[in-house]
Amino acid sequence: MRRWTAWHEEWKQEVGSVAYDSPHDGLIFFDPLEPPAELGEPAHTFVTVFFHAREARGRVWAPKALVRRLASRGVEVTDPFGPGDELPGGVECFETARSGEVVYWVPSERALVVGDVLLADPDLRLCPNGWLRPKTQDDLKESLRPRGGATLERRDGAERRGRLLGAGRAGARRR
Repeated sequence: MRRWTAWHEEWKQEVGSVAYDSPHDGLIFFDPLEPPAELGEPAHTFVTVFFHAREARGRVWAPKALVRRLASRGVEVTDPFGPGDELPGGVECFETARSGEVVYWVPSERALVVGDVLLADPDLRLCPNGWLRPKTQDDLKESLRPRGGATLERRDGAERRGRLLGAGRAGARRR
């Protein structure tokens, strides 16, 4: 799994993208922007939120609820899916409290891939309340909690991440 950043002209800042090379389904991009050439072409692109389609290519996967909004931005979703559908690479999708935004769990990497519900500038924080209305940050925290009794462990030794969702529940890796 690899994360990279690229300059986003509209936002005037670096934004992150992720690549995962699935042993069975090929290269998968998440919210790609200017992917490094050495990664090659993806077989699949997953979109977390409609304005992150950016440079989607290969088979483009997005929740059915995002298809119309992506089409209005000129992005053709080749593989719309619903909750619980089987996805390439064993990737799992979960809705968040932010309307129109999902997160992806990559079990083989024990990694959670997020769009804008979690921001790092430079400290990790929840997106602003204004992005969630009528929901709240408490609703967002609850939607990001691990499912099925799994726990999340802290990553990179950042104690502040432990406070984000409550002690022992933050970070980007499941045990």
